[in-house]
Amino acid sequence: MPDIRRRMIASTALVLNATYEPLCVVSVRRATILILSAKAVCVADGEGILHSARSSLPTPSVVRLTRYVRVPYRTHVGMSRRAIFARDGWRCAYCHGSAETIDHVMPRSRGGRHAWDNVVAACARCNHTKGDKTPAEIGWRLRTTPMAPKGLAWRVLGHRAPDPRWADWLDLPDTTVAA
Repeated sequence: MPDIRRRMIASTALVLNATYEPLCVVSVRRATILILSAKAVCVADGEGILHSARSSLPTPSVVRLTRYVRVPYRTHVGMSRRAIFARDGWRCAYCHGSAETIDHVMPRSRGGRHAWDNVVAACARCNHTKGDKTPAEIGWRLRTTPMAPKGLAWRVLGHRAPDPRWADWLDLPDTTVAA
């Protein structure tokens, strides 16, 4: 039997601290529970309406906690395969084709570290051709210098694509929001 419930466009909501500082991203279900338990108030509505037996509620897109929560932030952004692809725009650092693998600019066999400034997204062909060499040894150069991502958006969102309605709270560049 097919699922006849309408799928929600955005299934996540941004959570702001009582001071309007972005904290994290949660599911719409969790955001709704925070609102119904009076732990948060809805700041921006999403698309759609949630229905219960006795009431209906607009889908929350951004919620603000009613009490201030002190959260110790990490100073660095965690490195993962998906985060590397997101940082590089899912493009190969050498030929600008579609990226499928990750590559160490200075090979690990030669003492290269597994760190933000040494890892780039690469297509399989370039990664295989480069092999155990540095880009300079084969006459290649990187289109951009790899570095750790910075900013509030990376700390809160990680590799997730932001909802355009969150732009006011995350200080996103215009190119990221245009979807």
